[in-house]
Parts: sequence; C-alpha cells; structure tokens
Amino acid sequence: MDARRAAELAARNSYGRLVAYLVAQTRDLAAAEDALGEAFLAALNTWPDQGVPRSPEAWLLVTARRKLIDTARRSQTQERVLTTLKTTDLGWSSPPADESALGGDSVPDDRLKLLFICAHPAIDGAMHTPLMLQTVLGLNAAQIGSAFLVAPATMGQRLVRAKAKIRDAGIAFELPEAEELPVRLQAVLEAIYAVYTLGWDNGAGGDPRHQGLTDEAIWLARLCVQLMPEEPEAKGLLALMLFCEARAQARRTVAGAYVPLSEQDTALWSQALLREAERLLGQAAVVQHLGRFQLEAAIQSAHMQRADGRATDWEAIALLYAGLLRIAPTLGARVSQASAIAEAHGPAASLQALEKIPAAAVNTYQPYWALKAHLLQTLNQPAAAKDAYQRAIGLSEDAAIRAFLLARSRQLPGPPPPN
Repeated sequence: MDARRAAELAARNSYGRLVAYLVAQTRDLAAAEDALGEAFLAALNTWPDQGVPRSPEAWLLVTARRKLIDTARRSQTQERVLTTLKTTDLGWSSPPADESALGGDSVPDDRLKLLFICAHPAIDGAMHTPLMLQTVLGLNAAQIGSAFLVAPATMGQRLVRAKAKIRDAGIAFELPEAEELPVRLQAVLEAIYAVYTLGWDNGAGGDPRHQGLTDEAIWLARLCVQLMPEEPEAKGLLALMLFCEARAQARRTVAGAYVPLSEQDTALWSQALLREAERLLGQAAVVQHLGRFQLEAAIQSAHMQRADGRATDWEAIALLYAGLLRIAPTLGARVSQASAIAEAHGPAASLQALEKIPAAAVNTYQPYWALKAHLLQTLNQPAAAKDAYQRAIGLSEDAAIRAFLLARSRQLPGPPPPN
C-alpha cells in the first residue's frame, strides 16, 4: 500500500476516534484537530521514505501528541495541558519514542462522548450536527456547508466559533448527567443519521471518505441504545437504519446497476436485520412517545411487508408520512409522501401534492425531479417528462442512478437526452 493511500485510510478509519481521545486530554477541540492535521501531513511527508508504520493509527496519535506538547511548551498558559499530555491513562511518563509503544487497540473510543459534548446547550443548536460531522467524521467546511446550503467560508467561521465555545466555556469532556442526556439526545441522533445517510448514498462507491460510514453509524446508535435503553427514539433510529441496511445487497445488480425499492429481490434482504429492526421498533412503541425516527422506521417496516409476501399498504405509508410531516416537515418527507400518494391514489394526485412544494425549495433537489419525471411519463406528458428527467439526471451524483434515469428517459418519444 502506498503512503498516501495508507494515510487516507488511517484518516477515514481513525479520525474521529483520535480526535476524541486528544480532546479528552486537552479540552481544546480546535487544538486537537490542528495537531492531528499536522500529524497526517507529517505522515504524507515521511511515510514514502520511511515506509508505512506497523500501526498507522498509533503513529498518528504519538505524532499529534508531540505537536500538542510542543505547542503547550510555547505557551505559559497551558501548563495543565502539558502535564496532562505527559502523563495519561496509557501510563506514559513521556511520549514514547515510536508507535510501537501503543497498540492500535489501545486508544479508547470516546466518539459517543464527543457527540454529546458537541450537543451541549451552550453551543448554538444549529451547529450541533455540523460540529459533530467535522469532529467525528473529519468532513471539511465545504462538504458540511454543501449539505446545509451554507457557503463554505460561513460554515467554517461558525465551526471555529463553536469550537472556541467548547474551550472557553470549559465544557467538560464527559457524558452529561442522566437527567441532561435527553436534552442532547435528539441532536446526537440526527448527527448519527446524517453519518448513515452519507454512507448509504455512497453505496455505489463514490467518495472513498464515506466508505464504512453505515457501519460506524449503526455502532454509534447501538451505543446510544445501551446508554439510554428507555429512550424510544434511540431504538427508533437504530431500527430505521437496520431496516435500510437489511436491503443493502439488493440495491444494485451484480453489474452495479441501480435497482429501485419496488423492484428489489426480497430474497436478498437480510431476515436477521429485519427481525432485529422489528423487535426494536416494537420496544420503542411500548413507551408511547412517538418521534421522527420511530415514524421513519415504521414507514420502512411497511415497505418490508413484501418480504413476507404481502402487498405494500401504500395508504398506510402515505398516512405515516402525514404524521412525520407534522413532527419533521422536511423536503424529503414531502417528496416521499407524494411518491406514496402516487401508489395509493394515482399519479395525478401525486403531482398535485408535488406542485404544492415551493419551487425555490426543489430547484436542486434530485428526488423531486426524478419523481416528477416518472409521474409526467405515467400521465403521458412526454415533453415535460423529458425536461424533468434531464433535471434529475443533471443533479444525480451516483452514476448508477444517472444511468437508470437515462434509460427511463429514452423510453419517451422524441430525441434522446444527452449522456
């Protein structure tokens, strides 16, 4: 494996864990990120000549700690940080000479703790999820800004302010008291779901930095359930992701072609994951405190009826989306509800529901244009359908989905759309 590839792999697999560990020592998120960034740069500069170390993660941690100690030595106000870094729970009286002093499994995983810190009420609520995405995943301001429709420079400034707040307010690096956990839980669950969505959307092998994120998100959700076993939304989120993960193998053909949910081979769905998801959803329902993730999981459960040979109850799905919109009126939920309405009441009713969404909100939203194109095609409006297909194709980042939409568009009369 070449040095750059090894560094990228270590960054993807270890970034959040290493940041969380360093923050536990320094109480300074920005300083920990800067030191780890310098460590990754050092790896790119030295590994090509010296070879990739036996434990890349340990090498990065040792190097980052040295960077932090050097910085602390230059600042008279950081004696506490220097002392903490010199003597840690790993038993080091001073930084080890090389990474062999630290096994790769010796770094405690404090990512869940870091998520709850990022959800502290002293931090602007709008910055909870962006802060988690950067600190735990290592996404940059441009990537996060794109997801939240905010300019990269603006998002970068907001992230800097949020990290300074953690440092200046002296927010403790520890899980909050039991009575404080529910207040922060929703932000943590939303961030975990954002992580899962990034990995799910990357199923065809897009951005390599997003590979493995679905497993990471499911692991974090399991930790939340263990930490707060009485919280129905934690179980709802885990159930939702397991329902989706159960059909991961059916989303693409062997050749990599996209397969829509309605056409997936249910024999490829994981029965074990479906059973676990149903069990979790049932446990959450007993609490009788309905939330967003329980409703989304219930929608997935209704889709999974096909695994038992039952017909999909589209009317029920449309009603579940109506309930979801009352709790979380997102653009995605509105478009998905319109899709369910198409199956339950026909394409005309679905198109009418779509047209109620403000045009400015859907200008760059690919699922809206893909659904609209399908509806117009079904309603025998080829010219309008072709235009909508072109919009959807242009907005699709997944090559397999682009190919799927292009094939649908070519079924329409008239000149074929450009590739």
